[in-house]
Amino acid sequence: MASAQEESDRPESDRPESGRSESGEPASGIPGTGTAEPDRAESDRPEPGRAEPGGAGTGEAVPGRPEVQELTPRRLNAARGLGDRVFRYQLTATGIAVLAVMAGVGLFLLLRAGQALRARGFAFLTTAEWQPDVHNFGIAAVMTGTILIALVAVSISVPLAVGTALFISDVAPPGLRRTLVSMVDLMAAVPSVVYGLWGLFFFQQHVIGLSRWLSTWFGWIPLFQVDGAQPGEPLASESVYTASTFIAGIVVALMVAPIQCSVMREVFSQAPAGEREGAYALGATRWGMIRAVVLPYGKGGIIGGTMLGLGRALGETIAVYMIISPVFTIQLHILQTGSNSVSSLIALHYGDASTFGMSALMAAGLALFLLTLAVNFTASSVVARSRSGAQSEA
Repeated sequence: MASAQEESDRPESDRPESGRSESGEPASGIPGTGTAEPDRAESDRPEPGRAEPGGAGTGEAVPGRPEVQELTPRRLNAARGLGDRVFRYQLTATGIAVLAVMAGVGLFLLLRAGQALRARGFAFLTTAEWQPDVHNFGIAAVMTGTILIALVAVSISVPLAVGTALFISDVAPPGLRRTLVSMVDLMAAVPSVVYGLWGLFFFQQHVIGLSRWLSTWFGWIPLFQVDGAQPGEPLASESVYTASTFIAGIVVALMVAPIQCSVMREVFSQAPAGEREGAYALGATRWGMIRAVVLPYGKGGIIGGTMLGLGRALGETIAVYMIISPVFTIQLHILQTGSNSVSSLIALHYGDASTFGMSALMAAGLALFLLTLAVNFTASSVVARSRSGAQSEA
């Protein structure tokens, strides 16, 4: 008690420092002892940025610290299984078979058309007449008609296919969507002869009025001129508008539109849902979302479907053959009666052709084959440069 009282009464300057005994010796850091661990000298402290011996970066192991091992990438095993190898060989064989068939068709047409091509030479492309027995024939007229019919068909079918595909993929409710998909697929499966009969006996008499209206008001455009038309005479004969390129093009458009719609619909439905919702979140309307997200994403599908329909329209035979009135002149007036195409020419003269006439028909088929290949390869290159989903404005 007395020592405690004396300690409290002693002046503060006479009290021993904390951690030291009265004798001045350092106190131990161990409880119950009067000594402490000596402080580390200033010179023994490591300089900033310099590693201590045995520390990180020296390569020496530090006791009590886990040793860091160098990580090496794991070697991947690229060996294919039996199923993968069989699948790859099947795909390779299928691709080679398709190319072989295409090359075989081209070689067959070239060999069979050699006699006619040697007889006419370059004049085969510039002659409009078709009289193979007297060696006066060419594809200038029929190729012009083929291209015009295909262009009319595509100009009508593409807006129809795009609108239908957008309605099915983004507007129609789920129940109606399934019904529309089934109907479009069924339309693509209808035989072309059915379209030809429908266009000849039903559709043609209902579209003549449209042809006459276009000729009356837009006849100043050379494409819509009709020789022999009498716009101011209400009782004038309407036979000048029948069996025209325009009517055949509309029927072919209805034939190729389901195929185009199926391709575009599949591409539109795969537009990213996140970008759709993001466009709506930014305040876009449904049309704004379609214009900013769906259409840029589906650009490749639109081009591919258009070119697929164009290739189908170029080679359409039965429907065109049943509707048009064949003429062997270069007919640029699409509303006027009379037209022709390569496929309908072959169907018309195949049965009664002589040996040389058959060679001429094979030459016409070869020209159509090359034109179709050019269209398809052009479509492939365009689609490859504008892949669907590559970019969008949303």
